[in-house]
Amino acid sequence: MTDDSDRSAYRAELGVPAEMASCHTAVVEGYALEGHIPVGAIVRLLEDRPDAIGLALPGMPGDSPGMGGDVTTWERQPVMLIDRDGSLQPFDY
Repeated sequence: MTDDSDRSAYRAELGVPAEMASCHTAVVEGYALEGHIPVGAIVRLLEDRPDAIGLALPGMPGDSPGMGGDVTTWERQPVMLIDRDGSLQPFDY
């Protein structure tokens, strides 16, 4: 098992800003995915293929995929696009 510093280093290596940290980090088709990102956002990312690092849903929102709540509200979570320069912008999906 890795410790928090290993996970933080891995996120930094991928280009995920520390303020976007969550409990899960994945890489899908070259994009970093941080947190409980709704599938609709991932589908759009993979369809549009923006020149970006990836997506993040920081923290552990109680009403996000895998955390409970209602599936009809999961798609309204505030997902952020991480641009290549590390800047963040809301990602509409």
